[in-house]
Amino acid sequence: SPYCVVEMRLYTMLFLLISSPLVLQTTQLGCQMQVLTSKGYVRDGNIIIGGGYPLHIFSIYPETPFTALPNPATCQSFSFSAYQWVQTMIFTIDEINQNPNLLPNITLGFMIYDTCYLVTRALQGSFWIMTGQDEPIPNYRCNSHSQLAGIIGEARSRITIPMARLLGIYGYPQISYFATVPLLSDRRQFPSFFRTIPSDNFQSYGLVHLLLYFGWTWVGLLAGEDEYGLQGSQIVKEEMEKAGVCLAFSETIPLHYSKEKTQHIADVIKKSSAKAIIVFSTDSKWSPILTELVRQNVTGKVWIATESWSTSSLIFTKQNFKILRGTIGFAVRSGKIPGLKEFLISIYPAKSPDDIFIREFWEEAFGCKWSNPDSNETKPSTTTGKEPSFCTGTERLEDLSFEYSDVSSLQGSYNVYNAVYAIAHALHNLYSCKPGEGPFSGETCANILDFKPQQLLHYMKNVHFKNNAGEEIYFDANGDPPAVYDIINWHLTPDGTMKYIKVGSTDFSSPKGKCIKIDQSIIEWNEGHTKIPLSVCSESCLLGYRKAAREGEPICCFDCIRCSEGEITNHIDSAECLRCPDDHWSNEAKDQCILKSIEFLSYEDPMGATLTSVSISVALITATTLYIFIKYRDTPIVKANSRELSYLLLLALMLCFLCSLIFIGYPMRVTCMLRQAAFGIVFTLSVSCVLAKTFMVIIAFNATNPNSNLRKWIGPKLPITIVCVGTLLQVIICIAWLSSSPPFPEQDMKSQVGKIIIECNEGSVLAFWCMLGYMGLLAIISFIVAFLARKLPGSFNEAQFITFSMLVFVTVWLAFIPAYLSTRGKYMAAVEIFAILASSAGLLACIFFPKCYIIILKPHMNTKEYMMGKESSS
Repeated sequence: SPYCVVEMRLYTMLFLLISSPLVLQTTQLGCQMQVLTSKGYVRDGNIIIGGGYPLHIFSIYPETPFTALPNPATCQSFSFSAYQWVQTMIFTIDEINQNPNLLPNITLGFMIYDTCYLVTRALQGSFWIMTGQDEPIPNYRCNSHSQLAGIIGEARSRITIPMARLLGIYGYPQISYFATVPLLSDRRQFPSFFRTIPSDNFQSYGLVHLLLYFGWTWVGLLAGEDEYGLQGSQIVKEEMEKAGVCLAFSETIPLHYSKEKTQHIADVIKKSSAKAIIVFSTDSKWSPILTELVRQNVTGKVWIATESWSTSSLIFTKQNFKILRGTIGFAVRSGKIPGLKEFLISIYPAKSPDDIFIREFWEEAFGCKWSNPDSNETKPSTTTGKEPSFCTGTERLEDLSFEYSDVSSLQGSYNVYNAVYAIAHALHNLYSCKPGEGPFSGETCANILDFKPQQLLHYMKNVHFKNNAGEEIYFDANGDPPAVYDIINWHLTPDGTMKYIKVGSTDFSSPKGKCIKIDQSIIEWNEGHTKIPLSVCSESCLLGYRKAAREGEPICCFDCIRCSEGEITNHIDSAECLRCPDDHWSNEAKDQCILKSIEFLSYEDPMGATLTSVSISVALITATTLYIFIKYRDTPIVKANSRELSYLLLLALMLCFLCSLIFIGYPMRVTCMLRQAAFGIVFTLSVSCVLAKTFMVIIAFNATNPNSNLRKWIGPKLPITIVCVGTLLQVIICIAWLSSSPPFPEQDMKSQVGKIIIECNEGSVLAFWCMLGYMGLLAIISFIVAFLARKLPGSFNEAQFITFSMLVFVTVWLAFIPAYLSTRGKYMAAVEIFAILASSAGLLACIFFPKCYIIILKPHMNTKEYMMGKESSS
């Protein structure tokens, strides 16, 4: 932040201006070899580790007139958690000093000060540690027998940033145990900064992963109006947009309390339909908003907490349990430190006389007051309702159960523990350097008792070890540790208190998609529900539906549109319907592509079976008729009607009936080629026979005249010629058709819904209609000729039957054309079969049934005398 850069420069300039006379004085008179302890808690050693902790929160006296000097800030409200961090640092240093394998013969000391959550106090403390003097002397360290390794601190990012700028100037390593702002990962601005808590970048990514894990796509966002909240929430917004999660609202929590702004935020939350709300803020900023939500009784929300307030005792109070029950969020990774509990409760004032904080801690812990030797006071004054008492220093900490001694879920203390060990391991690596194999110019090593900050910084960047809990500790190129968080959930206990429980964890070093692990069975949501609450703008589109965005609204707000026929969706909230392959179709639910049913006119099909039966039956009837004609071939009625042509016509009609069977069954290349060609040739043969019979009737009648020239045409030559020529032309058409563009089987996947029609493509449509047209031409000629001969004498009255048969034939095929063109699939084949059977049956019935009637039932009429007599009477 440019503001922070300017702020840091101003601080540095201020210290340089104040200290410049001291610099001159020091260069002339030398450095006083004295370590002043008034600013903090000091223990000497060969190497010093500094520490800055917010043991108090500052407060300001009432405002003074403009002409007066500003009132100073005072430190109040002693923090038990921060004092636990202080004691953890001391415990860790003692543990390292007692470890013969880590920094042998080297004693670590410490210098610890109270930052009071103030930038000025933090900078003053940093100068105090670097210079060893109450009055800071830039560029000098006036404690030559103790080497400064680095500083551990601070907790808040806004305090840590100016400290990191200052320490970066001199190259002193700094390790923060709670500062998470992403800006601190910038190595150009903070070259010597490290931390044992992950950057908020990872937390921001993790928050979005958490939203996706629970399916929350309609989310509210509250962000503190500081670097922590603004930077973290900005990354959350960017990641939400990438992940397709929408913001229902986004509000900032002001740095300083504003009643109007607080009420506005509460109203926005109350009116919003979003159930899940991320709060990216510190606990002190979030607390006033929460108080207003409690006042307005805003319930039914799932609060998603960042590590800054997820375990805060300031937030999770009995008054807030109705609002905050079921809160889920990230917490700083917790760990166990063996022996810490015993160490914490073993301290007492007489044991640590140099600890400038322990007396105040003792008073806060036991509610007592230390007696003043200069006072005659017999009872301490108190403003509380409790019985006042003096502190004796012999009170037992193990008898108390409070935040300081609670090690059930160590977070900040665990980070402090790892930070101290990181410096110790870096020092050990520096100490273990072998001459001639060093990392510095000329392959030299640094002196453990006289090293430069930059030399230790080299080892800090490469430190990598396992702590006593077996976890790996190291820093990446930006000085950040492995990004690991605990996922916690707040439960209401039977005794009416709030307690957070670890329900999972997140590790960003895990493979993609496996960074979050949660045990959902132990999660308790708001109002005690165990079912995951929904936080969506629109309900998910089920399988078979697609999302349709609403105009002018976020992408998470949509309508669900059912997929069209032939389309499916195979996952919920699909943006588009998927079209099924050509040989598949969508099922009724539109969530699966199923194989289309295959349709063709089969023998098993009721229609196919019926047509097969009819075809065979009429073929048998035709064969019976042929048998009758052959049996009674010498009778006058058979002889009078060109019996050879009758035999040929009956045989052709029988083949016509049977050729319809080729149209039934699975279409194959051979059957597709045969069906139309065989039908066309056989039917042309039938019509040619009818035409020949018609001509023979006319010739036979006219040849009875004594002077007729038609006598020479009487005989078998003319009908055979007519039949052969008529049929040959059709054969030529069919051969040309089959050789140039023959019919072939094809799959029609589009004509009928959900069906694949297996049919024969006619190949050349022109050839098909030429074949039918030629056959129709012969039929029309036969009809005209027969019609003209219909009034011939009785013994030659076959022309009447031929006329009627041709009328039936032409009528059937004229009706066939529109029916054939308007149907598809098996119905097209059925129409053609019906036309074949109907027209063939018309010829059989009209031409041969009257003769069979006479032959079988009226044999007395089947005589030459009867026929001649009939003619005479005519």
